[in-house]
Amino acid sequence: MHLSRRAFPLVLASPLLAAHRTRIAVSTYSYWHFRGPKPDIEKLLPNAAEIGFDGVELLHRGMESEEPAYIAKIKRLAAAYGMSLPMLSIHQDFVSPDAAERQKHIDHTVHCMRLAAALGIPYVRLNSGRWKTIKSFDDLMKVKGDEPPLPGYVEKDAIDWCVGSIEKCLPEAEKLGVSLCLENHWGLTTKVETLLAIWKRVNSPWLGLNVDTGNYPGDPYIGLSALASNATIVQAKTYYGGGEWYTLDLDYPRMAGILKKANFKGWVSLEMEGKEDPATAVPKSYDVLRKAFS
Repeated sequence: MHLSRRAFPLVLASPLLAAHRTRIAVSTYSYWHFRGPKPDIEKLLPNAAEIGFDGVELLHRGMESEEPAYIAKIKRLAAAYGMSLPMLSIHQDFVSPDAAERQKHIDHTVHCMRLAAALGIPYVRLNSGRWKTIKSFDDLMKVKGDEPPLPGYVEKDAIDWCVGSIEKCLPEAEKLGVSLCLENHWGLTTKVETLLAIWKRVNSPWLGLNVDTGNYPGDPYIGLSALASNATIVQAKTYYGGGEWYTLDLDYPRMAGILKKANFKGWVSLEMEGKEDPATAVPKSYDVLRKAFS
């Protein structure tokens, strides 16, 4: 039977169907700031779904296990509750003149990329690392990541180490289909220009940017504007109850506008970094983000 084109109207032309709905995840970091018992991800997944989140970002250090049975269970539960797992947030440090030390962190990164692939996670958060001339992370926060280099070295040395280390991870990224996302995290990539210098030198489709809304030494809106057009995923900080290290009053409608102007279509992942009980702070944070990104 012949059917004319009129039988199939172009429904995609509808502005309602064409509108983009920002997907919002919650990081397990929102429930655990490296103190006390780790969060129970098996209970967190259904709770996040009930709140309205579209996914859960996993903090590697907050995972109970790396055993295959545990990985399979988390993947199954996420699917059962209709939850995506957009990113595995890991730690590494490439800022070292010791090649063997850098290789240790390269190996760790590759190992975590394989974990991500087993979980069906498309992104892995990447740190540059830091000089560690300021020993305490708490003290590093007091100076907003402005850390002097090791004696005898300059920033270019650290950039070279990071670029070389990331490049060694890329063949595995391509093989697994897991992208690395370099974050503007405290340390070498505190400065937006340094973050972009590393990203541009690597120049690979397997290296994106994880843009954190709270990790800027200066104006967060200027920082976000500088990174928004190249953002792969965005981590959105909130500070209910006062922040663990500092507190920012972030204007999320303004930030959402900056990202919209940059045509950002990726995930926004909540990192509630406040001292308030996550049972109340996480739902409030979700409401703020959902309204801002509606």
